[in-house]
Amino acid sequence: MNPWVELGRASIPNDGGELKLSQRGEEFSIRLSGVRGELMNSRVHGSEESLSELGCAHITTKADAHVLVGGLGMGFTLAAALKAVPSTAKVSVAELIPEVVEWNKGDLGACANRPLDDARTHVCLGDVAELFAQGEAKYDAILLDVDNGPEGLTQTENHWLYSEKGIRAISRTLRPEGMLAIWSAGPDPLFVIRLKKAKFQVTVRTVRARPGKGSYHTIFLAKKRA
Repeated sequence: MNPWVELGRASIPNDGGELKLSQRGEEFSIRLSGVRGELMNSRVHGSEESLSELGCAHITTKADAHVLVGGLGMGFTLAAALKAVPSTAKVSVAELIPEVVEWNKGDLGACANRPLDDARTHVCLGDVAELFAQGEAKYDAILLDVDNGPEGLTQTENHWLYSEKGIRAISRTLRPEGMLAIWSAGPDPLFVIRLKKAKFQVTVRTVRARPGKGSYHTIFLAKKRA
């Protein structure tokens, strides 16, 4: 078996730890310091694709659709969003860590068929929360694949995104009947309650990490009322 080769490291702001990118043959892995197991693997991306497919299902033919992806990762969520929407749509992706963007511009980008090269892609380097602070209703879909879902691993600051205050700020940036879709490692009934308090219509879906197999992950679908 081929050995793992380290390709790069990146520090997460505010003492969130360190990411390490490694490659073995055509397989890539991202690990987080202090956490057992992998944070991401290029062979396991079914639930990320489901996040985009479910979150964008209502805008597959909307010519001026604008989608925001929170968290670039290995690019699979972004790639699936681009596949789901028309050629005239715009897909913004917010990524906190510059090195992750550079990794996706390099060899890692081939895993998701280089979505950063798509003319519809716009990269917003920085905290996705800063985009929600603007308060302008301009997104038809917001796909959050940030941290580990409502119970984060890497950034305590991410807790704001899943708080009542954060959810209401996100709602203000969605157009009427826009969809907020959130990836989570597991279910969270209290988070569903917070979404409903913010006047969202909520559906919870369970998806597999790989088609027909692998771990179960949770997708929260929160539709803004008209």
